[in-house]
Amino acid sequence: MQFLIYFLAGVLQDFLLTLNWRFMAKDKAILASLFSFLTTIISFVVLYNILTRLDQERSIIAIVIYSFGIATGTFLGMKTKIRMKDK
Repeated sequence: MQFLIYFLAGVLQDFLLTLNWRFMAKDKAILASLFSFLTTIISFVVLYNILTRLDQERSIIAIVIYSFGIATGTFLGMKTKIRMKDK
């Protein structure tokens, strides 16, 4: 169950990060700042959890699963259509 949470956290983290980059490219400072904050919180909470709660063997597996989630989140973030009004 914990590995599924790491995967989903990775998906969410990089989905938000990818959208953050897209908002920065569109000069949407408030949205970019919000998504940057959320991405940082998620990544540090997950990494702290992996480093403090798991043993050495399961930590490596958790990091790999988390990384697969991050890759999936990037893919979903790139494929998501966002419509924004230009200034």
